[in-house]
Amino acid sequence: MGSQRKPDRILVVTHPLREDVAQLAEKIVAAFREAGVAAKILRADPSLLGLPDAVQVSDGASTVPADLVLALGGDGTVLRSAKMAAEADIPLLGVNFGKVGFLAEAETGELETVVERLLAGDYSVEERTTLAVQECGDGGSVTSWAFNDIAVEKSEPARMLELFIEIDGSRLSRYGCDGVICATPTGSTAHAMSAGGPVVWPDVDALLVVPMNAHALFARPMVIHSSSEIRIGIESVGTTGVLVADGKQIAELTAGSTVTIRRSEQSVKLVRMSERTFPSRLVSKLNLPVDGWRHGRI
Repeated sequence: MGSQRKPDRILVVTHPLREDVAQLAEKIVAAFREAGVAAKILRADPSLLGLPDAVQVSDGASTVPADLVLALGGDGTVLRSAKMAAEADIPLLGVNFGKVGFLAEAETGELETVVERLLAGDYSVEERTTLAVQECGDGGSVTSWAFNDIAVEKSEPARMLELFIEIDGSRLSRYGCDGVICATPTGSTAHAMSAGGPVVWPDVDALLVVPMNAHALFARPMVIHSSSEIRIGIESVGTTGVLVADGKQIAELTAGSTVTIRRSEQSVKLVRMSERTFPSRLVSKLNLPVDGWRHGRI
């Protein structure tokens, strides 16, 4: 495990509606301060639980008052913290208080060890690819960012979204579908996997394009180079779509709207404290059965 400089300032990000996490965050902050580290708590709305020592920082602020972000919660909390950490170019460490917590490095019971190792600089940092997206339509232009995935989805359950896909300026497919997911390797184990996409190791230099329930003979998930530019155009008339970044709707899509997705220049620096391999994480986080159905049969 690599050795890093002990952080002088730590921002603890908590789930906005978990009182148990909020109380634990106060204890963690006290432990950091006792060790001479300046620590603050960030909540979506500090008044929700009346925390006396919370700081408000807008999501994605480039002036995050910290050298490291510690996210306490599930994958949603880690995703909310990721943009702040990426824009401030500081490491992010997630501690899982949710269900799967695939993005988290540690579990709740390991918090004491996490604090000790952070103070000792006993951790490494792993860079992860992120996505930049630009939508152009009647309402103007919208730009955003995602750690896991960007999705173009239909708005109406009973109707299909007609669209085309271009990769690096070449038309590749045109079909009616429920939508298309463009994911990073990190996001391959999230929405993209549930739509039938492949699991991609996080250090692979690639992006994913995964159609959702497309009516076409060729509508396979694709793994493309990370330098490629993906362009999705909406052709549906009378049927609208939505643009979603890491589960958050950012724009409405109508006929003529185009969505351009490429690798972002910003990366997320994830703190690593475990020597576990990615396959072992897959098995433990997703509770995968490692024995096939024929195991033990004669």
